[in-house]
Amino acid sequence: MQSPNWRRFSAFFHDVLVAVLAWFVAYLLRFNFKIPVEFTTSIWQVALLVIPLQVLFFIQFGLYKGVWRFASLPDLKRILMAISTAAITVVALLFMFKPVGIVVPRAVLVLNPILLMLMMGGSRFVYRSWKEHKLYGFNQMRGEPVLVLGAGEAAIALLKDLERSQEWRVIGLLDDDAAIHGREIMGIKVLGAVAQLPEIAKSLDISNVIVAKPTDAHQARRRAIEIASGAGLQVFTIPSVEDLMSGNIKISKIRHVEIEDLLGRDAVQLDNSGLQHLIEGNAVLVSGAGGSIGSELCRQIIKYKPGTLVCLDISELALYNLEQEFSRQNISTQLFYMTGDVKNSQRVKSLLEQFQPRVVFHAAAYKHVPLMENGNVWEALSNNVIGTYTLAKACKEAAVGKFVLISTDKAVNPTNVMGASKRLAEMVCQGLQEDFSEDISKDISNKSQLGNDEVTRFVIVRFGNVLGSSGSVIPKFREQIAKGGPVTITHPDITRYFMSIPEAAQLVMQAGLMGNGGEIFVLDMGEPVKISALAADMIRLSGLQADEIKIEYVGLRPGEKLYEELLADDEHTMLTPHEKLRIAQARQVDNVWVKKLLKWIESTQNANEAHIKNELKFWVEEYTPQHQVSSEVLFILDAEKVTLH
Repeated sequence: MQSPNWRRFSAFFHDVLVAVLAWFVAYLLRFNFKIPVEFTTSIWQVALLVIPLQVLFFIQFGLYKGVWRFASLPDLKRILMAISTAAITVVALLFMFKPVGIVVPRAVLVLNPILLMLMMGGSRFVYRSWKEHKLYGFNQMRGEPVLVLGAGEAAIALLKDLERSQEWRVIGLLDDDAAIHGREIMGIKVLGAVAQLPEIAKSLDISNVIVAKPTDAHQARRRAIEIASGAGLQVFTIPSVEDLMSGNIKISKIRHVEIEDLLGRDAVQLDNSGLQHLIEGNAVLVSGAGGSIGSELCRQIIKYKPGTLVCLDISELALYNLEQEFSRQNISTQLFYMTGDVKNSQRVKSLLEQFQPRVVFHAAAYKHVPLMENGNVWEALSNNVIGTYTLAKACKEAAVGKFVLISTDKAVNPTNVMGASKRLAEMVCQGLQEDFSEDISKDISNKSQLGNDEVTRFVIVRFGNVLGSSGSVIPKFREQIAKGGPVTITHPDITRYFMSIPEAAQLVMQAGLMGNGGEIFVLDMGEPVKISALAADMIRLSGLQADEIKIEYVGLRPGEKLYEELLADDEHTMLTPHEKLRIAQARQVDNVWVKKLLKWIESTQNANEAHIKNELKFWVEEYTPQHQVSSEVLFILDAEKVTLH
């Protein structure tokens, strides 16, 4: 194998020969291939000046740092700059010194750089074409034929990568821009609109399509996927923008379309400058850091380069997995993986004193509704309420700038203990905020509200289900489909809101930035999704027909609602500058109420669970235990109410 030094010397030697040849050919062209005798001597005399100058500028402009096999536009620019600079210098020297007896025709001074550019640039691109044909040319008639949906920048990048692919052979492009129909992009013809896919695929006998629309509006991407899958085609897509930006995944690493691609939404626009001010160089603590939301929060926070990130979790395994993930990355932030229970006041105080975080994100909670409903009622109240109070109170005493509580839509009109416990956690944070100065502006701005007043600002963020989180329905359905079914659904009419984990984490951070203290931020969860339709989509995307996988309805689980709500019946919202965030105007409590609540929870540790649920209605007025909800209300889904919620 040739060494890099040998390759550089070969390229250098080639350019020297080309420089000599270009100088001589310029004279031949000037004199119609009959050079007069009086110029035969001056040709080589001037060449002794011109060629060393040209070679000097070749080296100066870094022509030998690149690799010919990957020659591209930047290499062409360097060649052009080197040749142009050399040409101007030669003309200037000849004009200034005017060598006696030597005349250089002006046409030669014009022709020489043009010829040199053509020879040097051309040889590099001929070499690159030859190498690529040698490596990939014989694969042009191999690989699976495929259509690409989209003709934008993502599709162009995909075509460039697939030129070298042994797996795929692009037959054509489809795009809704009628102006480019019939034209070619990188030698591939735009065959028509996306809506014409079924007919075009059938006429060309193609069974595979790649959706190349990562930066388009979500609805356009979803429509393309639905048309392709509806036509019975194998549907693939390119990696997400986040994966591509990480540098670890190339655009040609296509994958099968997943249900997340249908449920996903447009990218979240963040106040990056504000978040930079909030996080960069500061200490941040995330409780429940090993969980779905907590771990994603850590990933998003690291992008803003905090000085220290403390990852707190009661689970040693969860922290170990997070530590292993981050250890494979080049992260400048100091990372600390601390085990601990948020109910342990001494441990919490010690950590806050040691690391002095500016912001705390509290994601630690019990969240599985059926498990908390029977046999674990007091533990749910203890962990979700007392744990929140313990950490929040310690943050207040340590003058932490912001405390952000991760809440849930299940806290709204709860019919289960988990939801009621999260509503109580919200009220605890608002109760701790009661002594907050009333003269602080109620306006929500996009800048960090952290000041020097040494008062902790408690911010609550409420949202619904996140895609792919532990215990969520999508991984469960995926596993059931892989086993051949049946797919089990609790009720035909059950609906849920869905949001991607990165989107949820980003909006939590944005709400944390915007909060003045005491607000409940409600995330825009989009439209509710019918779970039966979700299951049907997943079966279809798995390449199976609806009659191949059975769907069974097994009845609502303990504490489960037919639909989730983001606002209680007596709540209203205020707009914020961020289109995906609103503020719920909910019932608030004071610090005295919080202390009475904690005393009640501690007093019920050994009480009967039915008794706890009955008394829980006193503390959460909107809480209605499931056994008190009539079967008629549970199993009749009012269409108008679904629209409302």
